[in-house]
Amino acid sequence: MFEQVFTLIKQYDTIVIHRHSSPDGDALGSQIGLKYILQDNFPDKKVYVVGDEAKRYAFMDGSVMDEIPDETYQGALAIVLDCGASHLISDERYKTAAATARLDHHIYAEKIADVEVVDTSYESCCGLVTELALESGLRLSPASAKALYTGMVTDSGRFRYDSTTSNTFRLASALMEQKFDTNDIYAQLYADDFTAVKLRAQFVLKIQFTDYRVAYIYTTKEELPTYGVDTFTISRGMVNTMGDIRGVDIWVNFTETEDKILVEIRSNKYNINPIAVKYGGGGHAKASGASVPDKATAMALLDDLNAYNKGV
Repeated sequence: MFEQVFTLIKQYDTIVIHRHSSPDGDALGSQIGLKYILQDNFPDKKVYVVGDEAKRYAFMDGSVMDEIPDETYQGALAIVLDCGASHLISDERYKTAAATARLDHHIYAEKIADVEVVDTSYESCCGLVTELALESGLRLSPASAKALYTGMVTDSGRFRYDSTTSNTFRLASALMEQKFDTNDIYAQLYADDFTAVKLRAQFVLKIQFTDYRVAYIYTTKEELPTYGVDTFTISRGMVNTMGDIRGVDIWVNFTETEDKILVEIRSNKYNINPIAVKYGGGGHAKASGASVPDKATAMALLDDLNAYNKGV
């Protein structure tokens, strides 16, 4: 499956690895993990990772991005990870590389690179990168395995989501053959200080319901500064405060910014991706997102989710 990608990797002496902006654990884990794999197996190659700050995932070793000049892309290979839409890629300079490749597990939306491996059967892009290493005979190390395992854990919801398969555990087992401390990962991912606990409590109290039990939270741009955290923490971080309510199968988090409204949609049963796509977004069958221009459009999206829930 990865023959063409591996051929490009062997061909180019300079490789720049990209992923989507506002990275989650899978985006960073796949990016960092692939960097370590390439450095371990091709020590003569120059390998860089680029993009915006890690923020919530800054605890991950290797999460500080490289700062490289434009000339680095001349005669280089750019690899894009964990991104289904070109406008979401952090650092557009990938377009100036001599060749491009993509590994992704999102629902296909558009062609981004010269060579692409897009497979939605993988729970994470980290799973795809692990598969690339195993299939291509590339050596894993504790550092690469830890980064990939971190992303696999976050995108599978600690192996709870139904995207988790026997293949997920096969790949996780291969990673765990390397010596790294899983307790260190879990402590950083899931241990919260009291401020974060209080923040979640505030958002639990904001939950509302449509007539057909779609749960939703709406945060205005005026409210945002009062929480003392970044927009990503509110938008992506608070969506799953609605995820374990009995009788709620679809939930959505709306977060206003100065120029748009961020929308995070989740379901534990249904494919909500077509509704995200209708509003210019995308993602996975049960976890998608979009950006809409105003509250009226956001409420139209909510109406569509409500109507969908009525009909199932």
